[in-house]
Parts: sequence; C-alpha cells; structure tokens
Amino acid sequence: MSLSRRSFIAALGAAPWVRAAAEPRPNILWITTEDIGQELGSYGDPYAVTPVLDALAKKGFKFRNAWSNAPVCAPARTTIISGLYPTSTGAEHMRSMTRLPASIKMFPCYLREAGYYTSNNAKEDYNLEHTGEVWDESSKKAHWRNRKPGQPFFSVFNNLITHESQIIKRPHTFVHDPAKARVPAYHPDTKEVREDWAEYYDNISTMDGQSGDLLKELEKDGLAEDTIIVFFGDHGAGMPRSKRFPYNSGLRVPLIIYIPEKFKQLRPKQYRPGQTSEHMVAFVDLAPTMLSVAGIKPPAHMQGSPFMGQFISGTRQFNFGFRGRMDERYDLMRSLCDQRYVYIRNYMPQRIYGQYVGTMFQTPTTQVWKKMYDEGKLNEAQSHFWRTKPPEEFYDLQNDRDEVNNLIHSPAHQEMIERFRAGNIEHLIRIRDVGFLPEGEIHSRAEGSSPYEVGHDEKRYPFKRVLAVADAASMMKMNAVPELVKGLSDPDSCVRYWAASGIVMRGAAGLKAAKAAMTAALADPAPYVRAVAAESFAWHGEPVEVRKALDVLLALVPAKQNGGFVALWALDIIDRLGDLAKPIMPEVLKANVEDSRLPARSRQYGPRIMAKFKGEKPKGGGED
Repeated sequence: MSLSRRSFIAALGAAPWVRAAAEPRPNILWITTEDIGQELGSYGDPYAVTPVLDALAKKGFKFRNAWSNAPVCAPARTTIISGLYPTSTGAEHMRSMTRLPASIKMFPCYLREAGYYTSNNAKEDYNLEHTGEVWDESSKKAHWRNRKPGQPFFSVFNNLITHESQIIKRPHTFVHDPAKARVPAYHPDTKEVREDWAEYYDNISTMDGQSGDLLKELEKDGLAEDTIIVFFGDHGAGMPRSKRFPYNSGLRVPLIIYIPEKFKQLRPKQYRPGQTSEHMVAFVDLAPTMLSVAGIKPPAHMQGSPFMGQFISGTRQFNFGFRGRMDERYDLMRSLCDQRYVYIRNYMPQRIYGQYVGTMFQTPTTQVWKKMYDEGKLNEAQSHFWRTKPPEEFYDLQNDRDEVNNLIHSPAHQEMIERFRAGNIEHLIRIRDVGFLPEGEIHSRAEGSSPYEVGHDEKRYPFKRVLAVADAASMMKMNAVPELVKGLSDPDSCVRYWAASGIVMRGAAGLKAAKAAMTAALADPAPYVRAVAAESFAWHGEPVEVRKALDVLLALVPAKQNGGFVALWALDIIDRLGDLAKPIMPEVLKANVEDSRLPARSRQYGPRIMAKFKGEKPKGGGED
C-alpha cells in the first residue's frame, strides 16, 4: 500500500527539516562586520564607496535607528546570542565570562532543535558560557554547504577587515583622499586623524567587496531566493569616542535586510524595496526576530522584540545602551535614545572618558588627540573627552550629529529630559541591572547559580536600594551626603560601595563631611568598600591618613589573596593616583596580580596595568 504525501512526510519525523517541505522555511544568512557605523553609500554617506551593500539595500530595506546596545564587540555579541541585555546577565564587561540560568539557551540552540543547520564563521567572543549545542560548526571552515541536503540553514560570516586594529596599519596606500574625510567635531583636524578616517573607509570598501563574494556563492548555489540576508556591523566605528562609548556614534549600526518574494509574509507590514525604516530596533531584538522568521515563538525570557516573522510585537519607545569595564578600565554609563535625542547617565562621573586603555591608545588618532590636549591645543568640544564627566548628558542628533552640545540644563528641553530619565530608571528596574555590582561581586554572589538569577532575587541583590544610593551618589549633590553616610552602614556591601563612591565623587568636601564614616569604611569587610574609602583618603586625607589609605590599597593588590577583579580595581585606583602612589610603588611592582581562577579572557588586564607601571609593552592584547 502506498503512503500519501502527508503520511510520508509524517513518517520522516526524525528529520524536522524534511517535515518543513510542505511549508518551506527560509534559510538565513548573516553577513556581519566589525567596528562600523552607518558609513555606507546607502545611508547617504557621500565619502563611502559600497556598491554591493548599496545594491542589497535597494532591493531590501534598511533601518535608520538600529543600535548595538554595547559599543564594543564582546558584550555586543553577547546581547545578540542571548536575546538578553548583558547588564541583566552580568556579562557587560569587556571579555568577562558568566553563565546563564540552566533554563535559558543561546538562540541558535532553538533553531537547531527546529531542524536548522547552524554555522558560524568564525568569531564568537561571547561573555557567556555555551548552553548546549549552539552551532553545528563554528570555525573558519563553517559554511552552509556543510549541511545535509535540503536542510534549512542559519549561517553567520564575519568580516574582520573593518576592525579597529586594521586602521593602524602603516604604510597604507589610500584610496579615499584623507583631505576629503569628514572629521567629527570632537576630533582634532590633523593629518593623523584624517588618515585614520580615510583608512577606515578604505577598509569598508574592501569589506563591501568581500560581502559581494559571499553573495555570489549564494547565487551560485541557487539559494538567493530561498534565503533571508541580514547585514550589520557589531557596533559603531572603531575610531576613539565611537568605539567603547554608548553615544549614538558608538551604538548606531547599519542593518540591511533582504527578504525574498516567496517569504514576503515574513516582512514587516511597511516593507517595500529600498525603504528606510525609522523603526527602533536593537541587537537585543535579533535573537527573537530570527526565531520568529523561522516560525518559532520566542521564549518569554528574551528581552527583545521580534520585528519580522510570524510573531512581530509592538514598537519600543527607546533603544538602550551601556558601558562597563573596557579592558583594564572600569566605568559605568547607561544611555538611551529615541529617533532624535540621546540621553546618557554617568554613574562614575569622577572618571574621565578617555581612560588609558592599551588597545585604544595604539590608534594614531588617540595618541595625537591626547598629546594636543596635554599641550593645550584643543577647543572645548575636542577637550571634553579628556575630562571628567557630568552626571547627565542630553543631545539633539538633528542639530548636533557629533553629540558635543550637552543640553542637559536647557530650559526648553527639561520636560523631555524627565521622560528620558524616567525611561532609564524603568529600564534598569525592568531588566534588574546587575552591572551596579562590583565585578567581583557579580561572580561571588552568583556562586552556585547565575548573575541573572541573583539579579532577580531581592534578598541576594536589593536592587532598588542599590539604585537609589547609586543615583544619589553620582548626581554629585552635596545635600545627599547624609543619605550616603547612612548608606555606609547598610547591611548590603553593594549599597556601602556606592555610598563610599559618592563620597569620593565629592572630593575633599565629601570626605570632610563624612570622615568618621569613611574612616570606619577603611576596615569594612568588603574589599571594594575598603578600596573606595582608601581612594578618598589618598586624594584628600592628611599625610598620616594618606599613608594608611595607600597601605589598604597595597594589601588589595595581590590577586591570590583578593581575587583578580579586586586586584584590578585596586591597580586602577593606584594608577589614577599617579605620583601620590609613589610611596607604595616599589611594593606594588613586586606583587603577583595574575589570577588563574579568572576566565582566560580576563587574566590579561591586571598584568597590563603592571606593564604600564614598569614602562613595558602591555601583556595580552588582541582584538577588542
């Protein structure tokens, strides 16, 4: 007896991609690249030469308001692979490593379970441990051609040529004329800066050709009209103050998508070829969107929203960005934007923007920029990067594309600013941002579980109390000192840490107003509280207090006793103290700051600062 077609398909239950023959599912091809903003011809950049991607945008559609969420690769890619904000998973810091709850998977796992062949060529760079079988293959040889016949695929190919590290290669034969490069208002207009921008655009043109080669392979295989094509960059331009900073310049990315006619039902309703969408989308949306186009309902834990496919959800009011530790330097910035304005909240305003990060300082632009600042040769907009931060920033992209005119005190914008402030707080509370924990405590509190679970456990992480003190601390108002002094006796070490940080932010006046409480904090059981209190006394104490504070910091440097993250925190303070730390420097240089207990990705940063102290080339390095 012969089987009907339906019975035959049902009998092939072991091969889910065959079952889909009755209802074909799209292949999905991702072409990703490193460190570029919307510097493409299709986005209206007259300096760019990108014919391949311009043609893709003409037959597909592109997003004007696409944000990366993170302005550096590892946390950006962590956002993508999880569908969660790294600030909620403890994975916001550059090249760290945390874990997800056992119930949460990286999104390619769901595609594999549905019968997709998943391949990645080849960069991963996640700050999260793998959850089961994420890829069928992840290597430089990974390709859709390695799948089983007829199997739908999700294949990622990543271009490295546009990476920051490729800008610094000299000598270079310029295709783009440096004299015609646009220099943003925050950069000095010098030969070095223009050449860096020109080489960056040359690399983008090379990447455009490489993308074309991949599309030709798809055509050759007869798959062009069976495949959804997605192109994007992993964050903004690799130039300083774009990369690593959650401004629009560091977060806005190109996002171009082509959906073949046979899958037109998966397109957004407003789709038409060549269209530019103003819809707010971000990397946190990519995971649920890819599941949606594959016919898989996104899991409820995902914090993004599908913008294509069967499960399109509503639009959001804001896109959100963040900055945590960047290599060997700590910071905490949160940002959000709508289609016109950008709001930035600086929770560590006492630290300058342009902290010394070894990789960033390899760029000629960074070197000449800092040299000119030290020589007093920069204007106000160019000098801002080398100074401490205001607690808040607010920019009008329509009239200030380079984000140099801070409107935070503009009377005409106060009502709007309040809306952004409220949006920031609502977002932090909704996702339970664990980035307010010192990095070492992200890990110590999560022993036996995960940072995500810690964040959602009020007993282990009283977040609203932490956020209230962090907000009061970083707004820099002196009338908040009594609240901060009270916070120094809170039972939770993170609250005490932020209370002490608030005193440091207020300089000598803060220490004078809270000296008794800060003196007690020098002996706090929590190492981060001791370190912050010691920093305050090292800057502003009497000579005997300074020496005691330096001894407290010195005791925190050996990684074996304190842990590598505490050691890195102490080294960072010592470095910023400069000449004030000279009395302990001989002992600091003898200390062992390497910690084999740390993930391999994080071990290099303490030794990097030690190498700087010794005048040596920093250890470690590699792509950021």
